Amino acid sequence: MKKSILISFLLVAGIQLSNLKAEIPPVFGVEYQDKIQKDELTRAFISPQRIVWKYEGDGRLINNEEVLLKQGNSQAEMGKRNMCTMMSTENETSSILLDYGKELHGGLQLITGGSSRREPSLVRIRFGESVGECNSQTANSGWRVGYSTDDHGKRDIIMEIPREGTLEIGNTGFRFVRIDLLQKNTTIRLKEARAILRYRDIPYQGTFKSNDDRLNKIWLTGAYTVHLNMQEFLWDGIKRDRVIWLGDMHPEVATIMSVFGANEIVPRTLDLACEQFPLPKWMNDMSAYSLWYLIIQYDWYMHSGNRKFLEKHKAYILGLIDQIDDKIDKEGKETLAKKRFLDWPSSSNEEGVEAGYRALIVWAMQDAQKLCNLLEEPVYAQKAGACVERMNRYIKEPHNLKQAASLMAIAGIINPKKACEEVVSVGGAKGFSTFYGYYMLQAQALAGEYQEAMNIIRQFWGAMLDMGATTFWEDFNMEWLENAAPLDEMIPPGKKDIHGDFGAHCYPGFRHSLCHGWASGPTAWMTEHILGVQVMEPGCKVIKIEPHLGDLEWVEGTYPTPYGIVEIRHTKDANGKITSKVKAPKGVKIEK
Repeated sequence: MKKSILISFLLVAGIQLSNLKAEIPPVFGVEYQDKIQKDELTRAFISPQRIVWKYEGDGRLINNEEVLLKQGNSQAEMGKRNMCTMMSTENETSSILLDYGKELHGGLQLITGGSSRREPSLVRIRFGESVGECNSQTANSGWRVGYSTDDHGKRDIIMEIPREGTLEIGNTGFRFVRIDLLQKNTTIRLKEARAILRYRDIPYQGTFKSNDDRLNKIWLTGAYTVHLNMQEFLWDGIKRDRVIWLGDMHPEVATIMSVFGANEIVPRTLDLACEQFPLPKWMNDMSAYSLWYLIIQYDWYMHSGNRKFLEKHKAYILGLIDQIDDKIDKEGKETLAKKRFLDWPSSSNEEGVEAGYRALIVWAMQDAQKLCNLLEEPVYAQKAGACVERMNRYIKEPHNLKQAASLMAIAGIINPKKACEEVVSVGGAKGFSTFYGYYMLQAQALAGEYQEAMNIIRQFWGAMLDMGATTFWEDFNMEWLENAAPLDEMIPPGKKDIHGDFGAHCYPGFRHSLCHGWASGPTAWMTEHILGVQVMEPGCKVIKIEPHLGDLEWVEGTYPTPYGIVEIRHTKDANGKITSKVKAPKGVKIEK
């Protein structure tokens, strides 16, 4: 079987892994049909890439630890050969911190090889997305800077391990694992300490490569960030937010369309969301997230062309339009809900949030009108269009908020050039956020500021890579960089911890997620605007290719459609002229 690009990505990093797949044994007959559900995800075992740190007191309490870096076989053995020994005395105990090289979703497999105790030995296992988090304490009584939490996925565990055997533990997002021996006068032996990567085994059908390695790495990192969150349903985070968040899904769906095509996880997640939040409830109990539902439905239908799925959601779409229409008066003032939310960094700018929220209503109802035309519902199409008309009678200023100005430009409320010159592009990456940064980039594209957007992608998302990121974060601020140490280092004296010393709102300190799908926007943006792919008709039947290379010399890549893969290459000569080669599958018409 051809390995997915995820596996190739990990192998390039030097990560050793092995796949295990098994069918349900035939002994489980008809009577088990309602009792057994096969795990649709795949597991791979990954050996540590390096030992970050160890503590062994005044004596040599850890020996032969380098064996943990070798590829294992999950088999315990009695001979005690080639094993890492961890010891404790009356006054000292040992600890070791392992780095698996990439952010992962899953747990840990320990293969033990005997101990000095007849009964099981007690150890503490801590998972961390950063070295700092792996060394932190746990506080579940509140969101406290300097502490991590176990409220979404257990990351700090004290447990007994077998003397000679196999133990699997944990289900969270992590890159690092710290193991502490807790009992006095004890010796344990570890043959293996391998991470268990749990992932959806699907190919990366969309690709992006240019003469700029930094942009290439950012594109792939965004793709991998979303891939890790493609569990049974589409999550936003693998350590925190391990649930369906409709608004957060929009950048993720854009990335999925660019990388994985019409993957089943999107309609499955939308189905469950409607089940969890039946009308008149708002999605996630947030009116803004029901607006994102309409936008996602339109984008998804344009890519997938799945008419059956759209018809399945017809009643929900029409009911939601009624619900929104009922809350907008003749003057364009609305009462959808008291709670206004765009993203966390914008939340203190209430006037700006109000302007952006209103723009989101306009955008959503514009897409709702298109959906109703596709569904041959002219009355509802007219109703959605009338909502847009009424909303545009009462326009508020963006109040110097980049999030608001971007949404207003996308919704056609203000001129994109004006939005970017006066708000979005002012100060470059300052004021960008990982979630709404995608819409800021989209506003810049509408304004023709492609080079400015590429520079910000390099600066803002690239800075996370410079600080050791292998997936993109829940939030990031350029001011955090000053005097901060990378996430994959022990924090030197006088330095800030890029993970534990920052973050705000619901994600202070180590509660901050370092793998959040809503941060993947540059992946979709680069496919759409640099590679130049724009879907013009439902199901990708017509695709327009309009590249914007900026300072790049060349770019090439692929784009998945329901009909197959579109292959694209653009080359720019010394005079700036772009020559394009496009190969499309049968059923896809290319416009240039």
